[in-house]
Amino acid sequence: MISTSFEPAAARDWQFPRHVAGTALLVTVGAAAGAPVTALLRGSGLGARDVADPQREVTADQELRVVRNLLAAAPGVTGGQVGAAYHASTFGPLGFALLSSPTLGDAANLALRFIDLSFTFTIPSASVEDDEVVVRVDHRGVPDDVRRFLVERDLTAIWTVLREICGNPRGLVATGDPAGGELRFASTWLAHPLPQANTHACALAEALCRDLVSPRRGRDAFTGQVRILVAQHLEAGAPMADVASALGLSERSLRRRLAAAGTSYRTVLDDVRAAAAEDLLADGLLLDEVARRLGYAEASSLVVAHRRWTGRTPRRQASSARR
Repeated sequence: MISTSFEPAAARDWQFPRHVAGTALLVTVGAAAGAPVTALLRGSGLGARDVADPQREVTADQELRVVRNLLAAAPGVTGGQVGAAYHASTFGPLGFALLSSPTLGDAANLALRFIDLSFTFTIPSASVEDDEVVVRVDHRGVPDDVRRFLVERDLTAIWTVLREICGNPRGLVATGDPAGGELRFASTWLAHPLPQANTHACALAEALCRDLVSPRRGRDAFTGQVRILVAQHLEAGAPMADVASALGLSERSLRRRLAAAGTSYRTVLDDVRAAAAEDLLADGLLLDEVARRLGYAEASSLVVAHRRWTGRTPRRQASSARR
């Protein structure tokens, strides 16, 4: 029997930010089943542009809204069908790290270590029992109306990606029922060398994963949700009323909750704008375009704000980035 110790999942529940790729996949599957995109995104606060934006993050509640819309607009779509549509590439740097891991066992622990870079709503765990790897998902806290769908989706996605990174070998088969929350496969596969294993590539991808999760894990969960919604409303100036409404709060309640987290709406808005400005300037965009995307009426407002954030003008920032 192979003795393997699996790490605990880094997240205890599903209330973590996620990349829009998971939401986009839900929309793609729903549209293929005949559901209008507008119906799939209704009430989520997201539009077609958001779903197509490779830089966009969404809150867990926004993705959950799209799941509910999918079930209502395309009731024939199953969780297994959506889970089977996932690929390692859907997970960005995490997927690249999985593909380049030395063995399947290494990849499994890496996935658990960075589970908050996934799209799961049911938190997975793994153990070795009687020469089998047993993968289970914890659905506590998942709303009743979407629980069965998400259990099946998440376990099917795990199995689909697991087989993909192994090269889809014929001998790798699973027992158990994804809808029942459990999958099993032979533990001998944990030592299976992955066909795209690359030590240097894996180390680079894992470093990227750490860079992505470190800021998230270092801030209050509520503040993280506010940051995501501010980014989504940035071109319109991210009015506090719009962000508060998206959270189902009054502006007064939003101020109070941010104060309890040790910050303010202005601070969050400035932080989001400063980070976005750095990326946009590094991409070589004209100053007027950067200002527009950050919600400023004119470039001069951006210049003043940028000097306040960094002590230098955007042009000097862009010049430094190009060196």
